[in-house]
Amino acid sequence: MPLTTYVFDAYGTLFDVNVAAAQAAKEPDHAALGPVWHDLARDWRLKQLQYTWLRATADRHCDFWQVTQDGLDWAMEAHGLDSDATRQRLLALYWELAAYPEVQPMLAQLKAQGATTAILSNGSPAMIEAAVTSAGIGDHLDALLSVEEVGVFKPHARVYDMVRDRFGCAKQDVLFVSSNGWDAAGAAGYGFQTAWVNRGGEPVDRLYAKPHHILTDLSTIPEFS
Repeated sequence: MPLTTYVFDAYGTLFDVNVAAAQAAKEPDHAALGPVWHDLARDWRLKQLQYTWLRATADRHCDFWQVTQDGLDWAMEAHGLDSDATRQRLLALYWELAAYPEVQPMLAQLKAQGATTAILSNGSPAMIEAAVTSAGIGDHLDALLSVEEVGVFKPHARVYDMVRDRFGCAKQDVLFVSSNGWDAAGAAGYGFQTAWVNRGGEPVDRLYAKPHHILTDLSTIPEFS
């Protein structure tokens, strides 16, 4: 059966999570970020994800904004940064993340082909809406789905159930796209067709399922129809 529904992870997939640290590092008031911004961005993202997994395992859910702040606090301490002004600037910029350059034309092409498109994200509804608005891609998306509706982070099956519940589609009709190898594996194990956007050339995760497709960016997604 042909694919009908294209569902995208948000952070790292549609939106570049490194731009907050990169932008702040250019600003004179946050010059201390200059030598470390790349490593800080990496550690911030890693801790943000680790805290979602640990909270899901412990059944101690909170929203994604909390783990985003917690991850940043860990990363700043790890890199010897204690400026509250820098912390506040990084957090503010996280609400204005830029989309990767191929995102807008890719989504527009999917919609022109008659596809259903959605975001399925760990992000809170307010975070997702802010990023979509900032990137100007709202007209190309049919739904913004947040894990807050089910109270657990990905890759729990209840999260992927949200796509079926919202659109009434069969699992095999869905292409789920993520830049996170573990997320693509989780969705593949659930039964979706999956594409892993492996921008960093990383090895495939050793998990219970593997992504069906491995890409370097999102530009070829419309060819899967």
